[in-house]
Amino acid sequence: KDGRKINPLIGNAGVSAVPDSARVSETVGREFDPGNHLLMHAMGPNVAGVIGSAVAAGILLGFLS
Repeated sequence: KDGRKINPLIGNAGVSAVPDSARVSETVGREFDPGNHLLMHAMGPNVAGVIGSAVAAGILLGFLS
């Protein structure tokens, strides 16, 4: 929709380096706008990355055993 913005910093939190990538999103976002609090928004894709890694590892172990 027009007028709805998505912060690209949330995308970098999708890697499964919990919680460091979410902290990086928060720090970089606060550099540009001190009122920009992204930590909790970044933790969603951060945890999803961990769950995705665990599922992929389980599938890989299932194929190898």
